Amino acid sequence: MSTDIQAALAEIKRGADEVLIEADLIEKLKEKRPLRIKLGLDPTAPDLHLGHTVVINKMRQFQELGHTAIFLIGDFTGMIGDPSGKNSTRPPLSREQIEANAKTYADQVFKILDPEKTEIRFNSTWCNELGAAGMIRLASRHTVARMLERDDFKKRFNNNQPIAIHEFLYPLMQGYDSVALEADVELGGTDQKFNLLVGRQLQNEYGQKPQCIITMPLLEGLDGVNKMSKSLGNYIGITEAPNDMFGKLMSISDELMWRYFDLLSFRPLSDIAKLKEEVGAGRNPRDVKFELGKELVARFHGQAAADAAQEAFLNRFRDGAIPDDIAEITIETVEGKIGIAQALKQAGLVASTSEAFRQIEQGGVKIDSEKVADKGLQLEKGATLILQVGKRKFAKATLS
Repeated sequence: MSTDIQAALAEIKRGADEVLIEADLIEKLKEKRPLRIKLGLDPTAPDLHLGHTVVINKMRQFQELGHTAIFLIGDFTGMIGDPSGKNSTRPPLSREQIEANAKTYADQVFKILDPEKTEIRFNSTWCNELGAAGMIRLASRHTVARMLERDDFKKRFNNNQPIAIHEFLYPLMQGYDSVALEADVELGGTDQKFNLLVGRQLQNEYGQKPQCIITMPLLEGLDGVNKMSKSLGNYIGITEAPNDMFGKLMSISDELMWRYFDLLSFRPLSDIAKLKEEVGAGRNPRDVKFELGKELVARFHGQAAADAAQEAFLNRFRDGAIPDDIAEITIETVEGKIGIAQALKQAGLVASTSEAFRQIEQGGVKIDSEKVADKGLQLEKGATLILQVGKRKFAKATLS
């Protein structure tokens, strides 16, 4: 294998969870032609967040290596609803919702991808043309037994949870997209592996050389536990205001910071390794987090906005002042009371009650600017309190 292919392969594998099949990918790279790299996203929400950009960043790397990026907007499959990782049938979106969301996706993706080197495609183009007869012929190329090999389908079947017939169509349609596009490589999150493999199988059925698959890890959200998701409120949208984006990035844990560097930063791996060494030698992790925050804000808003966001953050927290725009939430009590640890968890300020206890022991928890020392403290219904964990996490909580 030549040195240039070795270098390209190393860049492609950076941050990836799995490459299937690596030997096939090497053979494709040896052909010395622009490969067709497919990434599909269903427009199920109006905005992209940093979790989406993990795979988009990988497509950008392929662009820089000279390959053709095909950003596929699943305006047809979005109306089916991707059942991946779901334990119940997902309600399909209306055509109007899909079209509105698709417009914002197309605009936002060019904050990362080079528009001159990107094809934007919509899978309704070929899926609508299939018609009922074509859909039946496509369905004949896959079996129910193979569908039930998929982990989430298998669990729902074994637990007597309903699986609607249209949910079986989703992997087939996603796989058929690869046939229509003659994809050489398809990118996706680890939760998409089954669907991506269906694409390989269908391409083989249609006489095409099967695509290679690259799965990327799912990015944890601000809580450091769950996959970044708008529905969970633990996300950072790429269109958020610079100050909001910077502040959210500064709120992540020091441990999670390295995960974000690995999956979101464009810095060379050697630079990230050096930053880890500096923290190990005593450098304040907050200062390194500043570098991450400025890089990501600059990517979506420009360097001047990133510099201003850091300065605004420092001015806001230099004296430990309580910000003016903290989230206002309602916390449910049980029989009129709730323990401080559970309240902090409900407020989203800690990922678990054990983390809350640890923060209290370390003196990092305050209520209305007063430090909390009692891990057994009970808060009473009717109170409105300013909860604080560390220097940057706040919530205005009303107990009901």
